[in-house]
Amino acid sequence: MKRILPLSALAAVAALVSACGFTPIYGQTGEGAIGSTLSRVAVSTPDDRLGYRLREQLEDAFGRNASLPPQYRLDTTVEQSRLPLGRRIDDTATRYQLTLKATWTLVPLAGGEPIKGERATTTTYASADQPYAAIAAQQDGEDRAAADLARLLRLDLMRVLGQR
Repeated sequence: MKRILPLSALAAVAALVSACGFTPIYGQTGEGAIGSTLSRVAVSTPDDRLGYRLREQLEDAFGRNASLPPQYRLDTTVEQSRLPLGRRIDDTATRYQLTLKATWTLVPLAGGEPIKGERATTTTYASADQPYAAIAAQQDGEDRAAADLARLLRLDLMRVLGQR
């Protein structure tokens, strides 16, 4: 008797949710699914280290399927700014705040109106006295910011494509 009540409640909730038109973003499969559409987005980023890292992160986040022709092209431009935080006695920064701002355009390759958007993310990293350590810390900060920016862009595209 104690088991029947939770199971019947679960069945009632499942019936209500299926009747309301709810479709989970991650649960869809097949041709019309958002995930399968994201896998057919070709990514274009700036031709530099940061652009390469962003493109790599985006293709991973989208699950890019190179064996299928793309349905969309995502064009991105990236601006980065670095702000010194904290000061030592010799007036050098102890940390930096790195902000990446991406402006993106999703272009349907079959024709149609492009969709535009902007996203920004901020991360911090420590400054080191040794030159190699300082470069490695800066690159690590850029990599983390690119990964977060790719996550945010993926969410934006899932929202936009889910509305279509």
